[in-house]
Amino acid sequence: QVQLVESGGGLVQAGGSLRLSCVASGNIFSINDMDWYRQVPGKQRELVATISSGSITKYVDSVKGRFTISRDNAKNTVYLQMNSLKLEDTAVYYCRLDVVVPSGTIRSQFQYWGQGTQVTVSS
Repeated sequence: QVQLVESGGGLVQAGGSLRLSCVASGNIFSINDMDWYRQVPGKQRELVATISSGSITKYVDSVKGRFTISRDNAKNTVYLQMNSLKLEDTAVYYCRLDVVVPSGTIRSQFQYWGQGTQVTVSS
């Protein structure tokens, strides 16, 4: 079993910063891609940022230059540093991890989602 716990959301004024964390625990051999998504009520979940096992990062255009995704493999943790926050960044943010789970000599990859953390940006 693998569990993901997110933290770091909250209420912040426009122009402020927040740092989200997502910690994975359990039967983990390794973690490949780590992503942050966000969702606003009534809209599809949007991929915000992704970081590969080799630390290659990609961002949606709307957050480039403001958000930074990073990872700490020793801690099975992915972070999202959000600076210069805008009203339109308000959403529930979810982490998504591709986790390689060992079972004897077999390694299998599964997708896991965090529980979501609310980010609210006020004017």
